[in-house]
Amino acid sequence: MTTRSSLKQRQTVDYSHIEPLPDPPREPDMQRFESLVNFVASLLAYFADRDDVLISGEGYLRRIGSNANERLAPDCVVAFGVDPRLIVARNGYVISEVGKSPDFVLEVASRSTGRNDYTVKREGYAGYGVREYWRFDHTGGRFHDAALAGDVLVDSTYEPVDITHEPGELIWGHSEVLGLDLCWNEGVLRLRDPLTGEFLPMPKEKRAARIKSEGRAEDAEARAELERIARQAAEARQAELEAEIRKLRGQ
Repeated sequence: MTTRSSLKQRQTVDYSHIEPLPDPPREPDMQRFESLVNFVASLLAYFADRDDVLISGEGYLRRIGSNANERLAPDCVVAFGVDPRLIVARNGYVISEVGKSPDFVLEVASRSTGRNDYTVKREGYAGYGVREYWRFDHTGGRFHDAALAGDVLVDSTYEPVDITHEPGELIWGHSEVLGLDLCWNEGVLRLRDPLTGEFLPMPKEKRAARIKSEGRAEDAEARAELERIARQAAEARQAELEAEIRKLRGQ
């Protein structure tokens, strides 16, 4: 299981001389894009205290940067113990330059590439030494061979991760690499903390929680102000009564 560690200081490096790899061709797919945005944002927040974690994607994965015949381009790639700025500046993951294979790759199903994800790409990522390869299909399995599937590398061969189908619309499996559960929840890709059983918040959920929290803070401030005014009024009334009593007593 991957543990989180404190942020480490890195030396300042100039990446301006690095020649970026070309962008892989992509077909627009709004549902696929939304799943990736939510997944990546949740992971970035979860590992925000580490500077040695790459969470990116949509660039080429190659053994050698100059080999244009290497065409695999993961939707999301995660690697631990690396310099993410180097990989981002390269616009792709070159194993010979990084010094290790990615730890985790995710492919999100689309109509045009779904079959390749669980056939050609599965064999390809095993050959590249990717420790875990996961696939998510929001349709429940029309584009992939399953709604949710994961593989772990054992002796250069992928073996399937156990996937649990719970009553209702929850399908999940545990990623040892991430230390999190990947969940197919009513067609939405979610990450879950196995210790708390809670989903990691997606960006829109974090925003809603922030607005709600701000609203609660404003309500608390308003209540405090009303209590202050009421207290001041009571103290003023008490002072008036005491003044009237002294007057009646001739003091």
